[in-house]
Amino acid sequence: MPNPMSLSRLLISLSLPILLSGTVIAQRAGGPSNGDSGLEFGPVVSAYLGYLKNEQEVVDDRASRREINSTYYRRNSNRIRALRQMAIRLVRESGNDYVPELEAVTLDELGTLFEKPPKPTTFRANEIVANKFRFLGAVHSSEVFYLFARLDPYEQADLMQRQKREPVTLSAGSGTGVASGQGVGQTTTTRPRRAAPK
Repeated sequence: MPNPMSLSRLLISLSLPILLSGTVIAQRAGGPSNGDSGLEFGPVVSAYLGYLKNEQEVVDDRASRREINSTYYRRNSNRIRALRQMAIRLVRESGNDYVPELEAVTLDELGTLFEKPPKPTTFRANEIVANKFRFLGAVHSSEVFYLFARLDPYEQADLMQRQKREPVTLSAGSGTGVASGQGVGQTTTTRPRRAAPK
C-alpha cells in the first residue's frame, strides 16, 4: 500500500506545473492594461511601454502626496505621453521590436541635451544633431516636445569614420552641427569649418 505522504508529494509535484501554466496563460490573456493590444508589440516595445506606464504611476503617486506641483506634473505627464506616441510610431513604421534611447524635451529644455542649444525650427526628420542625436520629430502633447534618438556608440563611430572620408558642408551661420542638404535617412554631418583669418 502506498505511503500517504508520498502520495501527497506526488499530487503536489503534478499539480504545480498545471498551476504555473494556468498563471502564465491568464497573464497573457489579460494583456497590458495601457490600451494597446499585447499582440501588436514584441517584448522589447511592450517592456518600454510598461516602463512608461510605471513612470506615469510614479508621477501620479508623487502628485497625490503633493510632492510635486501641478506644472511639474503636467509637463512630465505630457513628456511620457510624447515618448509613448513616438515609440509606437517608430515600431509601426519599422516593424521592428526595437526602441532607441529616446529623449523628449521642450524648447526651454534643449540646453539639457546640447551645450549650445540649436533652433528646432531648422531640424528635419532623421537629421543628426551635434553628432549625438537623431531628430525624430515634434510631438504636440499639450505642449511641443522635440524628440531625439540618442545615437549608440556604433552609430557614432560610423558617423566619425564617414566624416573623415566624406566632407559635408553646413548651411552658413547655422553653427548647430546639423548638415544642410542632408537627405532624410542620411547620417553624415561634419562640424562647422573655421574661417581662415584674413
